[in-house]
Amino acid sequence: MSYRTPRARALGLGVAHGGTRHWWAQRLTAVALVPLAILFVVPFARALGAGHEAAVALYRDPFQAIIAVLFLATAFRHLKLGLQVVIEDYVHGKAWRTGLLVANSLLTTFFAVAGIFSVLRIAFTG
Repeated sequence: MSYRTPRARALGLGVAHGGTRHWWAQRLTAVALVPLAILFVVPFARALGAGHEAAVALYRDPFQAIIAVLFLATAFRHLKLGLQVVIEDYVHGKAWRTGLLVANSLLTTFFAVAGIFSVLRIAFTG
């Protein structure tokens, strides 16, 4: 016997009423990462052996800088969503779960901002 209303069953809303939104966000970031990863990794791999100047020149190109920023933002959002699911599913103590979820949000946001800042600094400084 289910205690959910027919409307809640039809909308697919779980206990927190955000499961569907979370699921879609994970899928959309995964799909977006496919072309972004290719557009980010291939030029980056070419510049790897060429030295510091080549890497700096790569991200001074506006297209490459935009791709890098989009890749970093999307990748860290996807990472945050994935780690959140793992923490919610496998960490059973409420205090531990809350602490890890806060740490997940703070760290993924910090690393995304740090990466984006680095790319923008290269793109806008001479």
